[in-house]
Amino acid sequence: MPTPLNLRTTRRGDRTELVAAGEIDLSNVGEFKSAMDAATAETRRGAVPLVVDLAEVEYVDSAAINVLSAGADEIHKLIVHPLLMTTFTVSGLTELIAIEAASA
Repeated sequence: MPTPLNLRTTRRGDRTELVAAGEIDLSNVGEFKSAMDAATAETRRGAVPLVVDLAEVEYVDSAAINVLSAGADEIHKLIVHPLLMTTFTVSGLTELIAIEAASA
């Protein structure tokens, strides 16, 4: 049974935002990757930056980190739950993407 994950992509002003809520793990990473691919395609068509908002995600596994790493060149900014800052730092993702902790 997949872990609950809600995804939505919106165009907000001069950027595209992919917003996730729940957890991202091996059971639903395909859904996350599909949403990332669609958001990336939209940003290319509109020539606007992509912001990935994971402020409401409290758990990611290595599969999610791999998807984000693969899309690093397309992501303008990644907003993450403060609990995930250490995970993204240790994984090296902070070296690839501008990451900002969400406000508490």
